[in-house]
Amino acid sequence: MMPNHFSDTLFQLVHSLEKSEKRHFKLYIKRSSAKEDLKIIRLFDAVDKLPEYDEKQLLKTLSPITKSQLSNLKTHLYKQLLASLRLLKTNDNIDLKLSEHLDNARLLYNKGLKIQSLHILEKAKEMAKANQKMNFLVQAISLEKKIETLHITRSTLEKTEQLAEEALYISGHIDRVTRLSNLALLLYRWYVKNGHARDKEDEKDVRAFFKSSAPANPESINEFYEKLYLYQSYCWYAFIRQDWLMYYRYSQKWIDLFAENEVMIAVETGHYIKGMHTLLNAHFDLRNYSQFEITLRKFEEFAKTDVANQHDNFRTHTSIYINSAKINQYLMQGEFTKGLAIIPEVEAKLAEYSIFVDSHRILVFNYKIASLYFGAGHYNEAIDYLHKIINDNSLGLRNDLQCYARLMHLMSHYEIGNEEILDSLIKSVYRFMARMKTLTVIEEEIFRFLRHSFKLNTKQLKPELKEFLNKIKHLEKNRFETRSFAYLDIISWVESKVYETPMEEIIHEKYLNSKHRN
Repeated sequence: MMPNHFSDTLFQLVHSLEKSEKRHFKLYIKRSSAKEDLKIIRLFDAVDKLPEYDEKQLLKTLSPITKSQLSNLKTHLYKQLLASLRLLKTNDNIDLKLSEHLDNARLLYNKGLKIQSLHILEKAKEMAKANQKMNFLVQAISLEKKIETLHITRSTLEKTEQLAEEALYISGHIDRVTRLSNLALLLYRWYVKNGHARDKEDEKDVRAFFKSSAPANPESINEFYEKLYLYQSYCWYAFIRQDWLMYYRYSQKWIDLFAENEVMIAVETGHYIKGMHTLLNAHFDLRNYSQFEITLRKFEEFAKTDVANQHDNFRTHTSIYINSAKINQYLMQGEFTKGLAIIPEVEAKLAEYSIFVDSHRILVFNYKIASLYFGAGHYNEAIDYLHKIINDNSLGLRNDLQCYARLMHLMSHYEIGNEEILDSLIKSVYRFMARMKTLTVIEEEIFRFLRHSFKLNTKQLKPELKEFLNKIKHLEKNRFETRSFAYLDIISWVESKVYETPMEEIIHEKYLNSKHRN
């Protein structure tokens, strides 16, 4: 069963809490023992017991509380939960620690204790510099400048000059990081909406956008965050254009950056986790079998560390990316049947982390699972998972995935032999892919073959299959056609028909031959 998406924010927050966090909240709230606070404990317990959000059930449990009172209580409980989490987690998170220092400096300044405030800001700035937290430095320097400008603090002239230079440097750095992070974000948005570049026109658009937004002298960039967002931008740029070598090169630079600045793994854990996922994808796309295995082992070891388990976000995404990599490993090694065994475990994890998992991630998992079933010859099960993508209402998410889900769905019905629906299915899928502008030479050849092949007998079909294979085999190295092969190994599928061998055996044999060559 795929995870539900809960709509109530309080419900999501309560159900995201661990036992220690729930225990801390109750201790925290009972210290005040106000009448209103005792009511929110009742609400907390009631929400915690609900398997899914049900306001009618809540009102019944909390009677005689009215609907308007419930709304106010929910708001109050939400704020108190965040306050409790802040107290509990401040020492675990560098951003929360720095925020606490800044809050304390402001409080001291407002009390008139300017020198004490400056001492705290100085310590906080050192911590921020050590952890590359330039955004915090902007706020700290702003308060420091305010104090120095408005009051006589006996600071030296050298210090005030240094403060002015520091402010200028930091503002320049923030500007560069903003531009680079915007570039990475907008390229990611392009991919989520469109998938890989479909043709030269798509590539021309992406190339023009990248050229207009990328820094003129990338080799001059030397700060951690600037490099991080630069490498991410190049990764997305290469991935969209299916330049797998560039994609690999910059995903490796991404991870090497953390190797050179190990302290940042704990500071920017989310970026490190995404970098490992990206590097695994690069090895998958290039079929770097041995490097894929080494990177996956390293990632699995990292998943056991305290850093990876510090927060729900880290734990969730590490688990999701590792499971995604495991499925990719079965797909590229042609071990589809073996891969089916992990589907229950993958789905159990997705259900466990349901409130943290986005729609896009679910679509990708459904497609990967459908691919395992298709490769293993379980076409009815593949159809079930493909329906989840085809019937998904998340507008604007991965038009390419929608197209190839329909194509695999069509091919599954072809394999089953559902002749009565093939003709109308071929027409509808062709129209959909044409409308989405995803038809390449490969797809045109697939449709041409399917339109008349299901009417042929076995003797007539064999030469048709061989001709089809000859037409598409040479396209395997064409960059704009590799989009099709990235979603569905159509060549191995046709070869399985020509040589009358299961598709997974064909792919597994290619994997073994390639591994021996390497």
